[in-house]
Amino acid sequence: MKRLFFFLTSFVLLMACKAQPNATPCTDKSAPKVKTGIEVLREHRFDLLRGKRVGLCTNPTGVDSRLRSTIDILHEAEGVELVALFGPEHGVRGNQHAGDAVGNEVDERTGVTMYSLYGKTRRPTKEMMDQIDVMVYDLQDNGCRSYTYISTLGVLMEACAEYGKPLVVLDRPNPLGGEKVEGNIVEYGYFSFVSRYRIPYVYGLTCGELARLLNTPLCELYPESKDSTTYGGFQKPCQLTVVEMEGWKRSMNFGDTGLEWVVASPHIPFAHSAYFYPATGIFGELGYLSIGVGYTMPFEIMGATWVNADSLADALNALQLDGIIFRPIHYKPYYSVGKGEMLQGVQIHLTDFSKARLSEVQFLVVQEMMRLYPDRDILRLCNLQRLSMFDKVCGTNHIRELFSKRYRWEDIRDYWRKDEQKFRELSRRFYLYE
Repeated sequence: MKRLFFFLTSFVLLMACKAQPNATPCTDKSAPKVKTGIEVLREHRFDLLRGKRVGLCTNPTGVDSRLRSTIDILHEAEGVELVALFGPEHGVRGNQHAGDAVGNEVDERTGVTMYSLYGKTRRPTKEMMDQIDVMVYDLQDNGCRSYTYISTLGVLMEACAEYGKPLVVLDRPNPLGGEKVEGNIVEYGYFSFVSRYRIPYVYGLTCGELARLLNTPLCELYPESKDSTTYGGFQKPCQLTVVEMEGWKRSMNFGDTGLEWVVASPHIPFAHSAYFYPATGIFGELGYLSIGVGYTMPFEIMGATWVNADSLADALNALQLDGIIFRPIHYKPYYSVGKGEMLQGVQIHLTDFSKARLSEVQFLVVQEMMRLYPDRDILRLCNLQRLSMFDKVCGTNHIRELFSKRYRWEDIRDYWRKDEQKFRELSRRFYLYE
């Protein structure tokens, strides 16, 4: 009887994994194993770093497949002198809240000085760069333009170019894979630390591939560019080396890699959190709707006190979006928007990750909210600072201005998608993986 129960339980779990292979991925021990850049570098006996003073930009996501920190690996590597650590938003050890300025400290474990690149200084100074012979970058990104780790990558490239230091990027998977490209490129007047480059909102490149693109003159990428002499926003290219992964394919989301996910930032606790970040994060900038931050499902839900969950879910499911189902949900956030209030809304379920248009979900949710509750003029109920942030994340003011007229996705669909095919074509030359 016990054997039968065990068999039936195992069968049900297996079917559950197969039923939603691209939602919150089940652990698949047969999944292809990917070797990240730090493991490939170690297999080559740290040849790029031996005999050199090394600066390392990383955080808790910089680990090998056994979750050993890149900090410790380089600190103990024979012939490698780790002399400085550089931390992005949230800090080297990941102990800072989103948006908080981070100061300089000494790492307790290694005794190495940690410099913040998300405080008073966002770009390494000459004094910092004089300490090192080579800079290493090892961060797990989330595949979305507004996530600030890639902005930190750019400032490192700029500093390395100015001070004549080589940059080594230890490549890692794009958790959204290498095939999704969504959103317009950033327009002049809307560049910021959450939209630093002329790339789409979802850009479909690994950090190593993105670095290769940024190291190319803008006039080669965009002949119409006003900044014909700049490289990704900086004045000259750096000496760039990308340590490529082994085993990664463009068709893989993070659940396919066989790697363990490490909390990328406080509100990206799981690999699937990265899948939902582009699905709700733009409207999260308004601070008006709850997007699950402050509850147990960051970025997976959208809700408010004035929503009827069943009505909203029914309206959204009637749209029959590819790869997406909406479930009504009632919840009470522990902090952030809606703290302590009973909210109603929808949970977003990805039934086919490959077909889902992630970044468009939030516009359709708001479209149906406004159809059901026309007195809630969401984009006119927020202050100018919030609206400015919304525009920066969108990379333009046109999305807000067009959408706020009628709150219809069809009014902005072509504008949101206008640069995608062109970017797919120009970015192929920087691919490192099939």
